This record gives sequence, structure tokens and C-alpha cells, in this order.
Amino acid sequence: MKKWYEEQSVDNDIVISSRIRLARNIKGFYFQERMNRESAIQLVNKVTGLTKDLELKENQKFYECSVNKLRDIDKASMVEYHIISPLLAEKEVETGLIVSQDESISVMVNEEDHLRIQAVASGMNMEKAFLDADRIDDFFSEKLGYVFNERYGYLTSCPTNVGTGLRASYMVFLPALNISGKIDKLAEEIGRYGAQIRGIYGEGTKGLGHIFQISNKTTLGRSEKEIIDNLEKIVDQAVLQERKRREFLLNMNGDEIEDKVYRSYGVLKYAKSINTIDALMMLSQLKLGMDEDLIKLKEPINIHKLMMEITPANLQKSLGKSIGRGERDRYRAEYINKKLPQL
Repeated sequence: MKKWYEEQSVDNDIVISSRIRLARNIKGFYFQERMNRESAIQLVNKVTGLTKDLELKENQKFYECSVNKLRDIDKASMVEYHIISPLLAEKEVETGLIVSQDESISVMVNEEDHLRIQAVASGMNMEKAFLDADRIDDFFSEKLGYVFNERYGYLTSCPTNVGTGLRASYMVFLPALNISGKIDKLAEEIGRYGAQIRGIYGEGTKGLGHIFQISNKTTLGRSEKEIIDNLEKIVDQAVLQERKRREFLLNMNGDEIEDKVYRSYGVLKYAKSINTIDALMMLSQLKLGMDEDLIKLKEPINIHKLMMEITPANLQKSLGKSIGRGERDRYRAEYINKKLPQL
């Protein structure tokens, strides 16, 4: 089965993915701040015990596990593939996960809230992400029952999530805006309309490889549709600005950009050692070159997928063992050498 990030869709030269995340808490359990270990274990067992029922409802395969019992490398790998959040990977209390076979749906248990339901779709397709998350949400609501207040909506550990409990986000590739130093200005502009720009793995992370997340800031006082429609308009404008900036840069410095694209390809194809940051930056330059028809390869390649595959944990998982940084950099170079098609 294809993973969500292996699918091609409209505008995915800029919009890599659309994601919906729902924060929910279950009746009969203290919120995370007051939950003891026994209750945490009970909650994980109660939620993951519904996996088979969920499979029957969704007519697809789901897997479940206790995240805190996994190896650090496995948890890091799932963060790098955006299956779980960095917070869930770091928690030492009992935590659980249910994930679909195509990795587009994941249910995190005992993260900041009892449940974090996440649905991801390739490209600019927030409608699909929302419909998927909404179905999963209805399933767990019926089976478990949520903490809900008629005045305030869904109650959550963090006040900013109270209301719909919905966080919608687009993962976007903004090389031209970032190279031009326009990201801070964009962040200021969209902030006035209730959205924010975060790093590649969410709050407190950096925009590696020119990849960022644009998401709504507030959930209280607006319906799900209002939040999603507002964010879509904001991202439409960000896409427009990125396209205009690309056109400007190519008109002004086309030869220089083309040279950087080919230099990046040469390093990626023939380097003997390369670290994560350099590899992601050069892959992003290659992606820009491919998107703008500055460079042509003999065979198609999914650059975003390759970006995730060469991150530290995923690289070691593909090798089947843990290795040090120096050896990892050499293996990363070899891995990219083999994956990149010829010109």
C-alpha cells in the first residue's frame, strides 16, 4: 500500500501535505497533569483495545503499540515520518499509538491530551484530511465519550485548544521566500489573520530544507469550517507569494540559481560523506530545480520522501543497526548516491 507521502497531487511543488489534528479528552480520567501511572496504563489499554473495531469500521489495516516501550530509534523514526509528535516520543509515562497502514491516520494516546487524532493527506487536500479525522473522531466519541462543555466546547489541557480542539496545518515548501529573507514578514502578515508559521516538526522546531508548517492559532469561537476556510485562504496567498518570488529570482538570478541546482545535484550524486542539514538543503535546491524545470533526471523521484529517508533515525533503520555520526554521514551519502537518477 502506498504511503500518503508517495502520492502526487495538485500544488505539491509548494504544498506538501494537509493535516488535521484533533485534541480530545475522555470522560472518567484526570487530565494529563494529574494522571497517575496506573490510570495512564488503563487509558492506553482502553483505547488500543478498540483497534480491531476501528479496522472493521474503516475497512483497512491498523497497527497499535505502546510507544514508551519502543526503542528510541523507532520513536525517532516515527517523528521523522510525522506519524507521532516529538512530545509523545519524549514522554516516559505509558503512551500508545494506533496508526493506519498508509500512515495517513494516527491516534496518539496520552500526549498532551488523552487523544490526539491526526489525519494527513498529500498536497492541498484539507477536505480529505478533515473527513478522515472526523470519522475517526466519531468512532472514539461513540466508544469512549469525550469531556465536552456546552459553552466552551471540547475541554483540553492547553487553553488554546479549547473549543473545536482542531489544529489544521499545511506543510509547505518555501525556498524562494526563505532565500529572500521574507519568512518573518510572511509570519507577521498571516499572524494578523489567526495563523502561524512553525518549523518542520511543529512548535519550537526549525524550517529545515525550506519546509515549514502553517497552522491556525486559535480554536475557540470558530467552527471547524471557519478555521479550515480561513487557513486555506492564507495558504493560497502564501503559495501566490512563493510563486511570484520564484519568478522574480529566476528572472534576476536565473543562471546563479541553475548553477546551485546543478552543484547540489553533483554533490548529492557523488559525495562520500554528507550530514543531515547539508543533505536536506541540497535536496531542497534540487527539488526547486526540478519543480521549475531547471534540471531533468532520467527517472522520476520523490524528493520529499528521500528527505525523510535520510534523516538520522530512518537512515539507521534502513541499515538495520545504530551507527555513529561519521559512519552515518558516509552511509547517507552512499544512500543518496544510489537513489538519485542520472541526468
